[in-house]
Parts: sequence; C-alpha cells; structure tokens
Amino acid sequence: MTQAARQPVESFVQVLSDEEIDEIEHECAHLPDRQSAAIDAMMIVQKRRGWISDESLAAIARLLGMSVEALDSVATFYNLIFRQPVGRHVVMVCDSVSCYVMGADGLRTRIEEHLGIRTGETTEDDRFTLLPIVCLGACDRAPTLMIDEELIGPVDADNLEAVFSRFE
Repeated sequence: MTQAARQPVESFVQVLSDEEIDEIEHECAHLPDRQSAAIDAMMIVQKRRGWISDESLAAIARLLGMSVEALDSVATFYNLIFRQPVGRHVVMVCDSVSCYVMGADGLRTRIEEHLGIRTGETTEDDRFTLLPIVCLGACDRAPTLMIDEELIGPVDADNLEAVFSRFE
C-alpha cells in the first residue's frame, strides 16, 4: 500500500501501528474479502501486544470494514484470541474427554497449586496465565497442555517443575 493510499486509513485507525497495518493489509491481499482476515488481523495485533483491547478491536474492525460487534463475536468464539491481558506465557490445559479420562482434572488442580493461581488467573509476576481449552487435538498424548505454542504431553503431574522451569 502506498503512503498516499494509506493516509486516510492511518488517520482512521490510529490505534494500530504502521507495521500492524502493513501485515494486516498483506493478509487481506490473499483473501476474497477483507472480513476473511479477521482472525489473522487479531493474531497479528495480539502477537505484538499480548492481547486485544477494546480499542484495538475497534481499530481492526474499522480497517476490515466490519462492525465492532461482528469482530468481537469472532474474538470471543475463537479461544486463542485473548480479550484481557495475559501473562508472558499462556498455559492452556486440555479438558477434552480423552484428557479428562487420562487425569486432566487432577493435572489442572496440581498446576493451580504449583503456580499459586486458579484457572483464569495470572501469576503475580505476570509470568503465567492459566486457561482451559476444549481440545488440543492430541488425544494420543493425553493429558496435554500447551504453553504458548508448545504442545506438551502426556504430562506427568509430578514433573511440573521441569515443565514450567523452561519458560522464563
């Protein structure tokens, strides 16, 4: 996008950085319509900021030509979009049937004890946020968890110190 062509967009979407706008525009160029880039656009912003604030959501919606409500419905449906601040590392414990049968409930309890937080909370040092996730698609490795983008499983609840020590 040329600087002249971008000017109205930038003034309209002041919340987003030039780099974020460029990346979003790059994604839009490969799709049949701008709204199809909704998840990609939110992931681009989240990658830089850690989460999607109301202001960021509104700016992305305007850039894509969507209503804020429509984009928010995508954001709240897709469980990898964070609409509240999270820690440096997001820990997602799978609670699918396979993982549940293999002890995920007990694993989650042990993780809560290890981190000193409940599911949905962030440690005081902002290091970890603990969240549930419906399925990580790794039933053959149950029980599983994901820290950031690393899938870990099967997880031995007695080995949590070794698992978490790798994530500063």
